Amino acid sequence: MSFIRTAVANGVGEIILDRPKALNALDQSMIDDMYRTLGEWGDDDAIDTVLVTSASEKAFCAGGDIRAIRDSALAGDTEAITRYFHSEYRLDQLVADYPKPYVALIDGAAMGGGLGISVHGEIRVVTEKALIAMPETAIGFFPDIGSTYFLPRLPEGVGMWLGLTGARIRGIDAVAVGLATHFVASADLPDVADLIRSGAPLADALSRSGTEETSDVPLRKIGEYFSDDNVVAIVGGLRGAVGDEWAAEMVGLIENASPTSLWVTAAMITAGAQSTLDECFDRELHAAERITMTGDFAEGVRAVLVDKDRNPAFEPDAIDAVDPAVVAAIVGEA
Repeated sequence: MSFIRTAVANGVGEIILDRPKALNALDQSMIDDMYRTLGEWGDDDAIDTVLVTSASEKAFCAGGDIRAIRDSALAGDTEAITRYFHSEYRLDQLVADYPKPYVALIDGAAMGGGLGISVHGEIRVVTEKALIAMPETAIGFFPDIGSTYFLPRLPEGVGMWLGLTGARIRGIDAVAVGLATHFVASADLPDVADLIRSGAPLADALSRSGTEETSDVPLRKIGEYFSDDNVVAIVGGLRGAVGDEWAAEMVGLIENASPTSLWVTAAMITAGAQSTLDECFDRELHAAERITMTGDFAEGVRAVLVDKDRNPAFEPDAIDAVDPAVVAAIVGEA
């Protein structure tokens, strides 16, 4: 059974993500089906535009199939892990290089792998129901899907902030920081989608985009506290902001994450700032193959997605106890 549905009409090829019970988490079959479909449409002169939508009322795509990856890791099936991440990153690269307009309509949660199949595309439309995040450090992983390329290219500190804390931002915030290109009210999205499906010029279909609502992302604070790549220094600065509720909230998010993942994430984002997208994907594949075999990954996924007790026992459990050599080996600097 495929969790990808497709439709073609009026020069528009539509991919519908249809795994609602899993919030459209990308399993191996979805990745393979989507890659094959996009490849065929890229060479099809009858298709001018690609539209990606969701059959779920709650999510665009909640990410990768992390539970399946954990199962493979526990079984020692490294080949399955490598295949999954290689094919996922290959798909994301295809989206980034796509030769035709690629439009993603995000009217719910888009996390991790969901950003891989949207942010790399030309047009990313969000609504007030959109919820954007890279929550990987909480499960002993790191932001991947090419995010180590696009995160450091957001406004100062924003990429490090999103990557370390896993903070969730709204649709209007995603537009403000550059993760999305257009904001459309959720009530208007069906009409926008129908206009795109009709083959109307994208400029006309998106003409009703925009809002008077403004983002409340504290860019000045983020730039002040998250412009460093030293996790200890970042946390120290936040803790020094006595009486600042936002800073205290960020400390809480960081304290819930795997200390090793935090250092890996900081190193990956820093390296990504000086890398091409291809180089970022290569580095991410190396890191993904290694970090998924750690105890923190198995424990983090257990705590968040399996047992759901939200009480992981990470080892080490403090950011100043992480061995730099372990981080270097995961990142590929050893």
